Amino acid sequence: MAIDIDIARRRLAARKAELEEMSELSEGARATVTLDQQAVGRLSRMDSMQQQAMAQAQERQRQRDLLRIEMAERRLKDGDYGYCVECDAEIVDGRLAIDPMAEKCVRCASAR
Repeated sequence: MAIDIDIARRRLAARKAELEEMSELSEGARATVTLDQQAVGRLSRMDSMQQQAMAQAQERQRQRDLLRIEMAERRLKDGDYGYCVECDAEIVDGRLAIDPMAEKCVRCASAR
């Protein structure tokens, strides 16, 4: 079954917009934690620092996903989108619907 390029582009664009929106919304959570002992207690600061670290980790994952989108867009342009980078088998549409950036078929992805 041939890959519908228009659907693939829409899926990638939608995922990219979602990631960029989430990144923008979480900007405040990633900001430097104020360590003013007069403003908050020690446990509150630790909780804030933990929340900041989690928000930063989520942002790193979003940036990795944005890079994966760029790579998928490049594969689209080159005509390689929808084919496994390891075995060259076609990636089923259901997998691409769930993860439009998928670069491996289920068999190769599970063989890690």
